Amino acid sequence: WYAHASVGTLHVRPVLNVKLDQDVKKMRAIAEEAFALVREYKGSHSGEHGDGIARSEFHESMFGGRIVSAFQEVKRAFDPENRLNPGRIVDPPRMDDRSLFRFKPDYRSSEPNTAFDWSLWGGFSGAVEMCNNNGACRKLSGGTMCPSFRATRDEQHSTRGRANALRLALSGQLGSGSITSSDMAESLKLCVGCKACRRECPTGVDMAKMKIEVMRQQVAENGLPLRDRLFGFFPRYAPWMARAPYIANLQSSIVGSKMSEWLFGLAANQPLPHWARQPFNPASISVGHNDGPEVLLFADCFNRYFEPDNLQAAVDVLVSIGRRVRFVAPVGDETRPLCCGRTFLSVGLVEEARQELTRLVKATAEWVDRGIPVVGLEPSCVLTLRDELPELIPNGAELASKAMFVEEYLVEEHRAGRLALDLRTGKSSEILVHGHCHQKAANAFSPTIEALQMIPDVKIATIESTCCGMAGSFGYQADTQKVARNIGELDFLPAIREASEDTIIVADGTSCRHQVASATERKAHHAIAVIRDALPEAVKCGRYTF
Repeated sequence: WYAHASVGTLHVRPVLNVKLDQDVKKMRAIAEEAFALVREYKGSHSGEHGDGIARSEFHESMFGGRIVSAFQEVKRAFDPENRLNPGRIVDPPRMDDRSLFRFKPDYRSSEPNTAFDWSLWGGFSGAVEMCNNNGACRKLSGGTMCPSFRATRDEQHSTRGRANALRLALSGQLGSGSITSSDMAESLKLCVGCKACRRECPTGVDMAKMKIEVMRQQVAENGLPLRDRLFGFFPRYAPWMARAPYIANLQSSIVGSKMSEWLFGLAANQPLPHWARQPFNPASISVGHNDGPEVLLFADCFNRYFEPDNLQAAVDVLVSIGRRVRFVAPVGDETRPLCCGRTFLSVGLVEEARQELTRLVKATAEWVDRGIPVVGLEPSCVLTLRDELPELIPNGAELASKAMFVEEYLVEEHRAGRLALDLRTGKSSEILVHGHCHQKAANAFSPTIEALQMIPDVKIATIESTCCGMAGSFGYQADTQKVARNIGELDFLPAIREASEDTIIVADGTSCRHQVASATERKAHHAIAVIRDALPEAVKCGRYTF
């Protein structure tokens, strides 16, 4: 069960396979027993929600024949032709009438070849069918789910709408080839991959992971569009682009942005991230205190090439607390920096992501086997190591268990009494923090707040919002940029604009910070950079890692 037990309301959710007659019988037995308990304790069988088909057949026992007859008289007076919601409240069918089920007696579904392990749900189709149409994804406030529905108010672009489209396709009700059709691609197009549904849906539907599975099949069937190739293969060509940042940054010019829109379908009015003059490129395999506790720093592609100062800030903070910071480097003769494969997953290139994760597992094995934590800055990359890695790489579970957000590491060490962080009041006494969707999905947003609270004399507030809207490449695409901005304008961007000029804006996600910059002309910072700025000048390390 779940929900508000404090006021006597329990939402019971027994796991039943209503495609099976025996489980349908169990459902009725549970319903009748629960109803009997409600009557015994003088409760209500429908006090919070509508009656509907599920409860209407119990009305006579609850209200008595006289009141039910009155219900019927009112219905016939105002709806003599029984057109308005037939079968609800008045003259209801049995709640276990299988002719009314989504899963009728002749229901069958196919099981596609998948990259991820869906065995816990009895296969991919079983995971899709976990959506029980409760509609929690249609909420318009509170939590994160579902950003695209909140912006469009279109059922097709809710988690439920997507799950139903997949269910109909897998059961053959949309015709052959529907999984890889353009209609299915359109249905999933506005899913930003926030993973809020995995956390907030009562049945834990993970539409972000399902979308990866479907895109994988669509790429195999239809090929990879040029724009997706540009985003997906970013880790492969980034080292070469970083050698000529001035040329790479020409895209931001008027001519460059127009050409990018024409060639790649990128939004001309949405600047791409600015390539740093010098990427984060450690000169040695470790820095800091040789006799201090070791920590492995994973330099993600986005901070490495666009905002290397964030990685430098992490080094400064970790060294200031006496740590020996090791850098994740390729094994053997390889020179290309390591990657988590997130960009490949975002366009359905699961095998390429698997290759990147294999390199990463191999490179970190020595340290992970010794129990050394692996800390990262970019929420999407850290979540990839925790979530997708164990399913894609047989021996990836150990690395997944050691992967942490850098703020999590600081908080864990602080709670254990192993951290002495000497901080000063920063440039401002007010900090406004936005939680990245993947921080929230990984239950790792509160450590960010707790880490910032180590700075003395600061007032910290959080932005109560859904996704920022950018969602990686989503906000840079010409055909989704407007929706991306609309998502941001729901709560996130107004909160930024309302903040005072001296308020420090914190957003750990690279794309979140870029949404702030392009839509409000304010600057957002990674939490670790704010913590670094609160260090005494004497203990800041300097840029010796570049």
